[in-house]
Amino acid sequence: MKLSGEDAMARQADEHLVTHRVKLPRKVVEHPVRQVAKRLSMALLLLVVTALIVYVDRDGYTDNSDGTLDFLDAFYYATVTLSTTGYGDITPVSDAARLTNIFVITPLRVMFLIILVGTTLEALTERTREEWRLNRWRSTLRDHTVVVGFGTKGRSAIKTVCATGLRKEQVVVVDPSSKAIEAAAADGFAGVIGDATRSEVLKRAEAYRAKQIIIATQRDDTAVLVTLTARQLNRGAKIVVAVREEENAPLLKQSGADAVITSASAAGRLLGLSVLSPAAGMVMEDLIQQGTGLDMVERPVIKAEVGKSPREVDDLVVSVLRGHRVLGYDDADVGALELTDRLITIVRATPGSQVTPDIRPLHD
Repeated sequence: MKLSGEDAMARQADEHLVTHRVKLPRKVVEHPVRQVAKRLSMALLLLVVTALIVYVDRDGYTDNSDGTLDFLDAFYYATVTLSTTGYGDITPVSDAARLTNIFVITPLRVMFLIILVGTTLEALTERTREEWRLNRWRSTLRDHTVVVGFGTKGRSAIKTVCATGLRKEQVVVVDPSSKAIEAAAADGFAGVIGDATRSEVLKRAEAYRAKQIIIATQRDDTAVLVTLTARQLNRGAKIVVAVREEENAPLLKQSGADAVITSASAAGRLLGLSVLSPAAGMVMEDLIQQGTGLDMVERPVIKAEVGKSPREVDDLVVSVLRGHRVLGYDDADVGALELTDRLITIVRATPGSQVTPDIRPLHD
């Protein structure tokens, strides 16, 4: 297998792989250190307020050691009181001091305990809640899309499939980089940190229950291994793979890929077309950008179109899918359209024209 020189840069990602874990997207993201610091600040504020209240009314308190109360004694009393330690060496003796303890310091004590206990409970229950979310996510995930690699190709692939109506909850990203998974989670996608060439990583992404798998790794040899592993786990999913070198495409087909896209060759052909005809290049660029301008969509034949030829259909028909064959619109074998046929058409991109494509595997 021939690998490009750029592929060697991706090897560094494997050296940092130490664990495999699932990361679900969160609606509210706040750093745990910031949460703890905020609560500790609130607790310290309550401590200072209590000490000031005691110091202002220091004549209403007595200290068993020397009988007087200074600023340090006020902080000491506030500390042992809010923490419910209560040694009893400093006590309120006047009616005003006792009323202040009942109606002011006691509520402050309750608030102080709520802040500290709440922080502790949240730290203890965070893992339990995360496990519950993961279990619930796994139990409801069916017929989803697994995207291996969250680089430029992976992001563009996700953008395209989501433009056809696929919900973000139905996309799972797999990448060995924790930063990439953080970015995927920030965009609303579930992510799995790990090497997708390992079956346990793909199992965490529920790949064996996926309906389609998109492989957009940085290295061609990695793409082959991921394809083999994914096909072994899921015999029915449609697997689409992107590779750099065109000579590796047949190997990907043998490994179980339904479609192989050669990124370098595709970009080169688009460059050449744009040189020969800039307008044609603009049209092709428009077609591959789902959701804007012109879109290429796959849809079923409706009853009103049965018996017609592809040229008689209102939409611009490019190809006809009949069984496992893809026929051109001018192919003599097409004849009249059948109800079981599917059409690949070019339409103007509007919210009503977004059609989720059929993802049945196509065979040559």
